Amino acid sequence: MQGSQRLQQMKTVFALAALCCFLWGSATPAIKIGYQLFSIDSADTSSIIVFAGTRFLLAGILVVLFQSLLRRRFLRPQPKALPAIFALSLTQTAVQYLFFYIGLAHTSGVRGTILSGLGGFLAILAASLLFRYEKLTVAKVLGCTAGFAGIVIMNLSGQNASPLLDVTLLGEGFMVFSQISSALSSSLIKRYSARFDVVMLSGWQFALGGLLLIAAGLAGGGRIPAPSTPLAFVLLLYMALISAVAYTVWGILLQHNPVSRVTIFNFMTPLFGVLLSAVFLGEWQQAFSPRTLIALVLVCLGIYVVNRMPRQKEQTKTA
Repeated sequence: MQGSQRLQQMKTVFALAALCCFLWGSATPAIKIGYQLFSIDSADTSSIIVFAGTRFLLAGILVVLFQSLLRRRFLRPQPKALPAIFALSLTQTAVQYLFFYIGLAHTSGVRGTILSGLGGFLAILAASLLFRYEKLTVAKVLGCTAGFAGIVIMNLSGQNASPLLDVTLLGEGFMVFSQISSALSSSLIKRYSARFDVVMLSGWQFALGGLLLIAAGLAGGGRIPAPSTPLAFVLLLYMALISAVAYTVWGILLQHNPVSRVTIFNFMTPLFGVLLSAVFLGEWQQAFSPRTLIALVLVCLGIYVVNRMPRQKEQTKTA
């Protein structure tokens, strides 16, 4: 009980959520660098999917192996947990990252990380309107509105006089689809973690989701070319650790806190991602353009508004 209370303290939630979002923010430049090191063309969708599946299969193996060693017994999934593992493998890994990897290949690292901040606001809406874990308060609506405004401003084209958003279906469109899947997975984790070990769920859903992505990519003729440098394998291991660590910690936070209390901190993902994309991808001009800075301010404003709401009025439940 004491451990649960500690995980509900604001300073603990902030510190662990910041760690997760830093790791996720670093994923965007890491993925784009990975395409270069493994010589994967952005138009080669099937190979991109195989690359994504390899990362998540490795992440699942790392979680299961580490926890098995830590507990001195094999982290075996319960038969009753198999439907939950399958549902999470689709929403949290296979579907989400199918769209994410393809979308990121057709948009910039900075824009991709800004759009990834959309997931936190969609998760609040899903938890409130679809799963009914929480009430949809005025503060949450205002916070979501500020976040959406930031996303729209970020995607306004400054290159021409057209009033239309400078977006593509394969780029920004697929990034949005990936965040819808991510939002659904957050609520599903909240539900399933009430009955099953969240670390076990994380490890096995990664492994299954990774296998599904690899199978889909190979069926389409995809492959991972041999890299020209051993650093490519180091990068792949780091990307697997991003998922293994971040999603496991995130799942533990969701297990012990309301969905909105945790997922709203997703604002830090685009914040870290924009800065890291500027450093590693050289996207300095876009990273510090007026539209990007305004978008980040609005996303952070949404965070502030949601976290200002009276917590004693929150009503949560698990199914």
